[in-house]
Amino acid sequence: MAMSNQHTSNKRDRDDRVDFEYTGREAVPKNVTRVRLHSSITEVEDEAFRNCTQLREVVFNEGLQRIGEGAFHECTALQTIILPSTTVEIGEEAFRECNGLQEVVLNNGLKKIETFAFNHCSSLQSITLPSTLTDTGATVFAGCINLKEVVLSKGLQTINSYAFYMCESLQSISLPSTLTSISQESFWECNNLRVVEFHGIVQKIGEDAFGSCPLLEKFTFPILSTRLDNIIQTGHWSEVEGKIDEIRGLVQRRGSEIFVSAADMRTRGGGNNWDSNSWNCFGDTHIKDYVDRINELIAYYEKKEATSLFELALWKFRISQTEANDDINRDACRIDVPGPVKDAILQYL
Repeated sequence: MAMSNQHTSNKRDRDDRVDFEYTGREAVPKNVTRVRLHSSITEVEDEAFRNCTQLREVVFNEGLQRIGEGAFHECTALQTIILPSTTVEIGEEAFRECNGLQEVVLNNGLKKIETFAFNHCSSLQSITLPSTLTDTGATVFAGCINLKEVVLSKGLQTINSYAFYMCESLQSISLPSTLTSISQESFWECNNLRVVEFHGIVQKIGEDAFGSCPLLEKFTFPILSTRLDNIIQTGHWSEVEGKIDEIRGLVQRRGSEIFVSAADMRTRGGGNNWDSNSWNCFGDTHIKDYVDRINELIAYYEKKEATSLFELALWKFRISQTEANDDINRDACRIDVPGPVKDAILQYL
């Protein structure tokens, strides 16, 4: 009897499955469960599979270039999306409210993600944005409440408004060195966000970009901290310490770590105290100005050390060339690097 029941169950599973090859010429059955795109398809039409609530699997063809607006909107049973490297654009609301979507693979080649593309994909846990993407699109991952890991690749320049709004599971975010702008309320109500890492100096941070993040503690600068640590390790700390302390302002230092507290980033207006376009309740220089000056100071000592080593190497070379002579004038062997050459070295560094 058990074997009979199992056989009946398997048959039912097979009978319930509706396969469909998408050619763009036929109407899509609403009860479709598995879709394969024809090899000739370059674009999935707007709303082609909208509200196909039983759709569980889509096999995308190599050669697909665009996914249209709302193409898979409310496909709540869809669990995995792997886009080919030929895909360059994901349209507005393309996968909005795909509540069962757990995995999304976006390959290099993707250049554009439109507004609301993955909005309220509440089961999505991780996402990696490829290096070919220069901006996130507005509200693109808003409401992805289980999104824990976000990898922003080098090449990204702009995080648009509300991009990660209400991503409640996100605990940290690492911002690439290429990033220049974070728009307003980009990370609003990321209730578990604790640390934001800057791997470059962002030019513009919009109002309330990190608003209503109650657990947010600090903004760190890992690369700047590493460079400062190198200066400390080479014995120049006593020389640079006082100068860094003079200009730190709202930037804080713990050992070689450089960071800004979340409290200092905020103003009474609920915005931020980052750049010159934000009202500053402290009435003095803005945080970005302090970070810029510390960056310049560290760079100065790095370059100074590098050119000193270069001059020392030339000096030792001159000595080694004349060491057969017992009456070596060591001072005469010293070589100062000419200004234009030194400028070229510093520019290279």
